[in-house]
Amino acid sequence: MLRSGQHSPAARALNTDTTQIMTEKTLTIGELAKQGSVATSLLRYYEKEGLLEPVGRTAAGYRLYAPDSARHLRFIRKAQRYGFSLNDIKLMRGAAHGKKGAMHDIRHIAEQRFMDIERRVTEMLVMRHEMEIFLDDVTEQIGETAGEEVGNRYRELLEEVCGHDHTDHSRSTLQKLTERLGCKLAKAEWDNLLEELRGEHVHIWQDDEKGYSALYASKDPKIVKALEKLAESESGCDAHIVPEVESAEDGTLFRARGENAFLFAQLFLALEAGET
Repeated sequence: MLRSGQHSPAARALNTDTTQIMTEKTLTIGELAKQGSVATSLLRYYEKEGLLEPVGRTAAGYRLYAPDSARHLRFIRKAQRYGFSLNDIKLMRGAAHGKKGAMHDIRHIAEQRFMDIERRVTEMLVMRHEMEIFLDDVTEQIGETAGEEVGNRYRELLEEVCGHDHTDHSRSTLQKLTERLGCKLAKAEWDNLLEELRGEHVHIWQDDEKGYSALYASKDPKIVKALEKLAESESGCDAHIVPEVESAEDGTLFRARGENAFLFAQLFLALEAGET
């Protein structure tokens, strides 16, 4: 029998665990929100949904989070960017904690999500391919009905406006786009500037605002220097806002903003695949 003031072994272990967490470097809700670049209201929403629990509160009643909460928050945000629902993320968190049956559900959800993305990518690739053929057909019809001279003028106009040249198969669509928009990426030093990034694994996502971010999971000075040179070389380009390079906890981050920032997303995907 326990005497007054004594605690069971289980209770003592729980108190020890809680004390250890609280004595570590906990994060206030404001600090966690800043690290994750989110609003504090979103953290409270995640708590309501059972995704991100505080470990305690300050004397004033403010939420305190464990040191690894920033990592959990990044995981949730990434999963949402990839189209997973909050329920899907709950299942993933459950699988990480060894809940029975969760692994099978996660595999099914991931496979379905991947196939959805592949369908959308294929639709856009087919549309781009057929659009190029359609523009060639339009040019030929104009030449047949309005005469060869008018057809040639239309083709020249089309190539200038869209960057579409039906006779040039030596350059990728990306290179044609960058040349059309006047990016310095289209200059002769392309390969020399980007060689350090070729074949390197990269995470890419579209931000809430117009723009893309690319994260290289490395702080190798060569990669950092290549990204900085890339941003610097594009500082005078009118096609997009000047890119930014910054150190992140898990690597090096490249941010591009503006309507034509998608060019960088295409560039980094091509580089990862080792394309020229």
